[in-house]
Amino acid sequence: MAAHLINGSASNGKKYTFAGLPLESIPKSNTFTKSLPPDPKFMTPVESFKAHHEELGPRMVKGAIYTYVRPEGTEDPELLGVSEMAMRDLGLKEGEETKDDFKDVVAGNKLFWDKETETGIYPWAQCYGGWQFGSWAGQLGDGRAISLFETTNVSTETRYEIQLKGAGKTPYSRFADGKAVLRSSIREFIVSEALNALHIPSTRALSLTLAPKSLVRRERLEPGAIVARFAQSWLRVGTFDILRARGDRTLIRTLATYIGEHVFSGWESLPSEIDPSQPLVSAAINPSRNVSATAIQGSLGAEENRFTRLYREIVRRNAITVAYWQAYAFTNGVLNTDNTSIFGLSLDFGPFAFLDNFDPNYTPNHDDHMLRYSYRNQPSIIWWNLVRLGENLGELIGAGPKVDDEVFSTQGVTEGFAPELVKRAETIIERVSEEYKAVFLAEYTRLMRARLGLLSSQESDFKELFSELLDTMEALELDFHSFFRKLSAVKVADIDSKEKRGEVAGIFFHGEGVTGFGETETGARERIGTWLGRWRERVAEDWGVDRDEEREVEMKKVNPKFVPRSWILDEVIKRVEQGNEREILHRVMRMALNPFADEWGGDREEEERFCGNVPREARAMMCSCSS
Repeated sequence: MAAHLINGSASNGKKYTFAGLPLESIPKSNTFTKSLPPDPKFMTPVESFKAHHEELGPRMVKGAIYTYVRPEGTEDPELLGVSEMAMRDLGLKEGEETKDDFKDVVAGNKLFWDKETETGIYPWAQCYGGWQFGSWAGQLGDGRAISLFETTNVSTETRYEIQLKGAGKTPYSRFADGKAVLRSSIREFIVSEALNALHIPSTRALSLTLAPKSLVRRERLEPGAIVARFAQSWLRVGTFDILRARGDRTLIRTLATYIGEHVFSGWESLPSEIDPSQPLVSAAINPSRNVSATAIQGSLGAEENRFTRLYREIVRRNAITVAYWQAYAFTNGVLNTDNTSIFGLSLDFGPFAFLDNFDPNYTPNHDDHMLRYSYRNQPSIIWWNLVRLGENLGELIGAGPKVDDEVFSTQGVTEGFAPELVKRAETIIERVSEEYKAVFLAEYTRLMRARLGLLSSQESDFKELFSELLDTMEALELDFHSFFRKLSAVKVADIDSKEKRGEVAGIFFHGEGVTGFGETETGARERIGTWLGRWRERVAEDWGVDRDEEREVEMKKVNPKFVPRSWILDEVIKRVEQGNEREILHRVMRMALNPFADEWGGDREEEERFCGNVPREARAMMCSCSS
């Protein structure tokens, strides 16, 4: 079946045009493998290539960040879909997805390494560990993901690492088969691009390939698939976790230096010390940069070196991302340290979900009995993970001005220096925790004000508008996403009296009416109406009473009509896997790429169904990590 290029057009429906390059011609690099130590058992691509695949199977790997390993290949692959948005961002020429070379690369059947000349870029899989559900899990790693190469978009100068998920066994597969099932691959393909379209920092998905000859055993036998995905970096907190657990201080420093110099834009790009004389909220939001790598900042006992600035950057990025999750009610479901990105990206999609009814205790993971990774807990769990990162970097952070001293670098922490180092590290991590809170709160507040159509900032907004709205949604079991979209179209004149507000309140109910426990329709209309009254006052202050159309346009730019909810993804999976449909995947992906549009030019009845009332039995669905 021919590949289907899914349009990532803007909400006006016009198709993107971009001047890209053929796959063969895009710049390719392997800075990662050139800069970091490989698995000592296979020090070169040639050694790995000559090894039997069984030799490259599961085992413990020490003293390394990655292993050279090639994909197993896919028999009779079918390219199910390609994201045009991803093609554009990688700098690929339109039409490349129709070529056999493209299909072979994303199916793991072609490498950019020549076995005759033994030159080019050889694939690799990362080694990392992780804290899972609060317990140390030991060595994990890329058990079914294999990176092919890095490429830099010549227009944006952004470098990405392209990776295949489901491409076969690696030394990090543990007891698994290195495969991915079609079910989870469809979910990742769609949600990766959906999050990006919502402006939420995320890893990306270029293509989805069916492996029709590969049957994968999970709870049942399922068809296999491969997602070609990409990110600015696939490094995670867990990459440092495994090194600290093994006491590899040299490799921790090597990895941290690589991140400062190659993942981010050099040491000078990192945020400087937060000025203690300035209010934390304003100082943390936009810190100064351009500090030299060797500069030491801060007061006695809290001196900050470049590794502290690196830690601050990672913390800030994650604070911003989790603020987006909370503002758009996205739950990752498995926020282990191995799923927490150094670059601050939404990463590794297992039992994720967007909330239906607003329920802060919701978790999409049916194995999360303690609700550790519930929507409510995401900000605190990400900070818990970042504290683990602080501990991993603690020796470098705590060294302060002595970080480059020869004795410290070569011999480690002396007994006499240890108390000072520990105290400094603890002081800095505690300070950065306050910065994390400040950055998260500022970004969350900015996003929520935009979603409510507010132009100005008032201190009372958080309590009277944000908190009260969420409390109302929870009590009345209102749908989170449809509420904001419907609110965008509410006119100021339509809610200028108590009676009118009570009438308008009904648009936010589910089709079956009020469902909140112990709630009546009268009480629900009154509560929503009271909140609408406060909101009307603020909107009138910011916009006046005669700019409804202008405000609606701005609100619809940030309040999506469509998000890929769990029940929709389930329907897509069934229709693709069991019904052998293909167009349904393309139509839903087109909606995900253009979430703020009013219509998508497809099956209008289906579009409205996917954007309408969530079937009661399909709300708050849960799933497993099995994929």
